[in-house]
Amino acid sequence: MSNAHGDEASATTGGYTGKVTVGGPADTRTLPGLTVTKVAVGPADNNAYLLRCPVTGEQLLIDAANEAGTLLRLVGDAGLATVVTSHRHGDHVQALAEVVAATGATTVAHADDAPQIPVPTARVVHDGDEITVGRATLRAIHLVGHTPGSIALLYDADPAAPHLFTGDCLFPGGPGNTFGDADAFVTLMDDLERKVFGPLPDTTWIYPGHGFDSTLGAERPHLAEWHARGW
Repeated sequence: MSNAHGDEASATTGGYTGKVTVGGPADTRTLPGLTVTKVAVGPADNNAYLLRCPVTGEQLLIDAANEAGTLLRLVGDAGLATVVTSHRHGDHVQALAEVVAATGATTVAHADDAPQIPVPTARVVHDGDEITVGRATLRAIHLVGHTPGSIALLYDADPAAPHLFTGDCLFPGGPGNTFGDADAFVTLMDDLERKVFGPLPDTTWIYPGHGFDSTLGAERPHLAEWHARGW
């Protein structure tokens, strides 16, 4: 199955592919109104995303997953305003305490996962809430199934080409793990179809919590296959 929009990625994204590996360099792309830097960290090959507003210089990190030193070097001297935790699983928060202590960043997570995150959540969000980074605006999309309070973050300054940070809810090749819970699988698929595949175009770029990137267009033809296999 397709991963990072195939070998066409570098031709359509200014050289960005999203194919990062632990211990390797970060990959950066410039969007209208937002710069995205992706890095892979830790033994679970987690992705962390540093978003920067080019107008104000404000920065936001999605998932302080591991390797605090790597993440803090990425942040640099510009400071870090916000850390959003996509969901409560331990592999996504290993560096959260150290990053917050070093930067004073405001912690953000969904209400249903925040109590299980080992660093206090300063701002609890719900479905549809907006999170800003400088002049750029992200919208939280609540997706239930991988955990009760997982969120994806949508940046759609250009509605024809949105960008979606999916945490562990959507990957190239299928939805996130629901650990054999048939009801959770149905809930996650329903949310993905209603809140992601339904309203968003095929051009939507997917930035997952692990592994390479994809697009909704690459994944959409496989929805029936995912339903049939049940995971």
